[in-house]
Formats: sequence, C-alpha cells, structure tokens
Amino acid sequence: MTANQLKETLTYKVFLHKEPEGSYTVTVPALPGCITYGETIDEAIEMAREAITLYVSDLKDNDENIPDDKESLEYLLNLEMV
Repeated sequence: MTANQLKETLTYKVFLHKEPEGSYTVTVPALPGCITYGETIDEAIEMAREAITLYVSDLKDNDENIPDDKESLEYLLNLEMV
C-alpha cells in the first residue's frame, strides 16, 4: 500500500431472512439490489462480505458515491396488537 492509498473501513447492516427450506437470504439495505444467500448463517455472512466487496468495487470503478451505515442507528420496536 502506498502513501496515497488509505485503508477505509465501511460499515453495513445486513439482514438475514430464514427461508422455509432452512437457508438464509441476505439483504444489504444501504446497497440497493445487493442480495445473496447461504445454506448456513456463517455461509450467508461470508457471501454477504463477498457481495458487498464486489458491489463497492463496482461503485468505485464508476466513480459513484459509496454509501454505508456507520452513521445509522437501529432500534427494534415491538408492538402488541389487539
């Protein structure tokens, strides 16, 4: 790495959705269309890392803005419905 190349840390929320057959679909809300899947949680997360890396690389190659979630907050709200 040269002095001109700085390492950047990007932060992304990923959502894992368990499918009826037992595998997991992963979505990355900050990156529209960035969807992948894995047979296990570990595999799904690894596939998400790869999908995000490729997505961000494509954005960089096209000089596009690279969004991330480092300034986002998340809260789960439970509602009891009658």
